[in-house]
Amino acid sequence: MSESYKITLKPVYSQTVPTPDGVQIPKDWSLSWHQAATLEALRNPNIDVIFNTAMTGDGKSLAGYLDILQRHSPVLGLYPTNELARDQEKQIRGYIEKFQPEHKPRVNRLSGQELEIYAEEENLKKGVALETRAGQSEILLTNPDIFHYLHYGAYLLYKDNPDKLWNRIDKRFNVILFDEFHVFKAPQIASVINTMLLIRRTNRRKKFLFLSATPNTQLIERLKLADFRCHEINPLKENKYHFPDTLTESKHLKTSDWRKVVGEISLHFFGLESTPKASETWLKDNAALILDHLQKYPGSKGAIILNSIAAVKRLKDFFTPFFQPYNFTVEENTGLSGKKTKEESLDADLVLGTSTIDVGVDFKINFLFFESADAGNFIQRLGRLGRHDGYERDGQQINFTNFTAYALVPEFLVKRLFEKDEKDEAPLLKSGEVYERPFFHDQIRDKYRKINDFTGYYFKWGVVQSMRLVRQLGHPNIKQQYAAGSQEALKKDCEIVFSTDKRKASLKAAFVRSKEWEEKWHELSRTDKGNPILEEAVSFRGKSPLLCGIYDTTEKNEVDKFKTYDLPGILSNLEIEPMKGTEFERLRQATAERTDTTIPKGRFKNCLGFMKLLRYREERLDWKFTYPGDLKPFADTWDVQVLLGIQVWQPANYWISEINKQLKKQALVSYLLPFPLERVRQQGRLPMHFQIYPISDQYSVLDNTPPYCIAFGQSALLLDTLTHWFKSKGDEIWITPC
Repeated sequence: MSESYKITLKPVYSQTVPTPDGVQIPKDWSLSWHQAATLEALRNPNIDVIFNTAMTGDGKSLAGYLDILQRHSPVLGLYPTNELARDQEKQIRGYIEKFQPEHKPRVNRLSGQELEIYAEEENLKKGVALETRAGQSEILLTNPDIFHYLHYGAYLLYKDNPDKLWNRIDKRFNVILFDEFHVFKAPQIASVINTMLLIRRTNRRKKFLFLSATPNTQLIERLKLADFRCHEINPLKENKYHFPDTLTESKHLKTSDWRKVVGEISLHFFGLESTPKASETWLKDNAALILDHLQKYPGSKGAIILNSIAAVKRLKDFFTPFFQPYNFTVEENTGLSGKKTKEESLDADLVLGTSTIDVGVDFKINFLFFESADAGNFIQRLGRLGRHDGYERDGQQINFTNFTAYALVPEFLVKRLFEKDEKDEAPLLKSGEVYERPFFHDQIRDKYRKINDFTGYYFKWGVVQSMRLVRQLGHPNIKQQYAAGSQEALKKDCEIVFSTDKRKASLKAAFVRSKEWEEKWHELSRTDKGNPILEEAVSFRGKSPLLCGIYDTTEKNEVDKFKTYDLPGILSNLEIEPMKGTEFERLRQATAERTDTTIPKGRFKNCLGFMKLLRYREERLDWKFTYPGDLKPFADTWDVQVLLGIQVWQPANYWISEINKQLKKQALVSYLLPFPLERVRQQGRLPMHFQIYPISDQYSVLDNTPPYCIAFGQSALLLDTLTHWFKSKGDEIWITPC
C-alpha cells in the first residue's frame, strides 16, 4: 500500500434568487438560480432541449418538476434504475404535499416488473396496462427502457398499428425528463437520440430536460446536428456557486442569498493494488478506524460503497459480529437488495452497498468509505457526503460535527495526484491543503484512467436503430397518417446525426446488413425465424443471454428471494445448488399465494437455468468459456456473429455440466478476439464492468491463459465499434477507433 494523503474540500453554497412573478413556493423556501433558470427555459418556446448541470445535491429534481407544481404540464420522468425512480417518487410526493398545487397532479411509477404486476392484477394486456397507467398520471416515473421499447413497437398485439401506444403517450406529456443520464453508454444514448428524432417528426414539439452534473458531450453534439435548439444551465460557469474560506464567511453566506449544498469534507486517499479483494482486505484490516468514527462522534452514520456485490455480502458478514458488542448495526444496500432490506438499512449505523440511491438522501451520513470505477463514478460517490447537517431520531435532532471520506483508489491515481511526475514537475495536489471542488473534480477527471467512450457505436449501430424506426413509419396502416414528409424527414435527420466526417450514414446500407445477418442466422439455425444481431442492435441495454433465475436463501424477506443474476457472476462469486425450472416456478407461486403478493414471472421466462444461492464465496473461483472446435476461423472474421456450442470450463464445479447442456444450445451474439483478455482490457481502455471473458478452443483448453477473449450481446457490438481493425506485431496491439 502506498502512503496515504489527506486534503480538505471547501463547502459549497448555491445562490438563491427572488421568486419569479406568478410562481408559488412554500413559506420560507427560496429557489436556487438554476431552478428558476430551468423553469424559465421550460416555458421558453424557442428552446427544445435543456441541460441542467447543477452540482449533486443542489436540487435538480425540484428544478425538473417545478413547472407542474405551478400548472397543468404533465411530465414523463425517466430514471436509469428502479431504485432511483422509487426514491424520486417519494421526493415528488413530498413536493406536492408542501406546494399544494390546485390541480393536484397524480403520480405513478412504472418499471417493467410493476407493469407486469399491474397487468396481472387488472387482467390487462401489457400495452393496455401501459396506456391506462399513463392516462391516470400527470407525473409518470419510469425508465428509459420502457420508453425505448414503447417506440419500437413493443407491448402491442399482432394487429395493432405500430404507433398505437407511443403516439398517444407522447401527446400526453409536455416534458420528457432524463435524470442521471451520465450513467448511460453509447447504445442507450443512440436510442434516446433516435426516439427524440421520431417524436419531433411525428408529434408537436416537446421539451426534453436532462439533469446531470456531468453532461454527455456526444449527446449534445448529435442533437445540435439535428437542429434541436439546446440550452445549457450551468451554475458553475455563471458564478452561482461560492466556496467560503472561513467559518465567518460561511455564516455570512447563510444569512445572505446563498444556500449550503455540501459541507466541508476531510478526504483521505489510500492507494491500493489493483487486485480483486484489495479494498475488502483493507476494510477488514482497518475495521477499528470505522468503529472509532462511530464511538468518537455519537450519532454518526456511515456508508461503505464498493464495486462488487459479493464483497458487500462478505463484509456485512464480517462487520455484523465485529460491531455487535458495541451495539452498532450494519445493513446492506445493493442492486440485489429487496425493498424491505433497503428500508431496514435506513435505521442502521453503517450501510454497505454498491448503490448510492439512498446514501446521502434518506440515509444521511457523516463519514464514507468508497471505491470507484472511473472519474465520474468517483465524483458521484463522493457527492453523497456532506449534504445534511444531521437527522432526526426518536423525535430528537442529531447534528453532525464533521464530514470525513476515505477514497480507496488504485495506486496509480494517488501517484498522479500527489507525487512528482516523470518530468519532475510539482504534484497537482498537496497533502494537508484546502481545495475548491471544481478544481479538485477537474484533477480527478484528468488523472483517472481514461475509459473508452465507444464513439464508433453511433455511426455503425445507431443507424441500425434508425432504420427500424423509419421503416416503422412506412407500415401500411399508418403510412398515410405520416405521409406529409414525416418518414423522409426522420430518415434525413438520422442520416445527418449518425454520419461521420468521412461518410454519410445510410439507412439503406443498414437494411442490407440486417438482411445479411438474417440469412446467416437462418442458415446456421435451420429455421426461418429471428435475427439475433438485429434484435441486439435495436435493444436498449442488451438481451442478457446468460441470465439465470436465482432463489436467494440468504435474503430475509420471502418475496425478495426471487432474483436474476448473470452466469459469469454466479461462476465467480456464488455457491449454488441447481434447481429445475419447475421447482423454481412452484416455489414462486407458493410464495406469492402465502404472502398474498404478486411476484411477476415474466423476467424469468428466458433464463438459462435456475439455482439456489446458498452463500457468497470467500475467494473467486476460476473459470473460462470453451468452444469444442477451432476458434481461429471465427476470430479471423473480425466481425459480430452468432455462435452456437459455447460452454463453460470449471473443473471444480460439480453442477457445470447441467448448465452446459443448455448453454451450448444458446445462440450468442458474439465478438471474438485472438488476444488474451487482460491485453484487450488494458489497451482497449475498457470499463471495469465491461462484459468480456476469456475463452479457449479445443487446441488451448489446457492453457493457463486462454489465447482468445469474447464479448456477448451489446458488449459485442461495442467491441466491434471500438476496433476498426486489430493488428498484432510482437508484444504490441494497435487498436484503431472506427
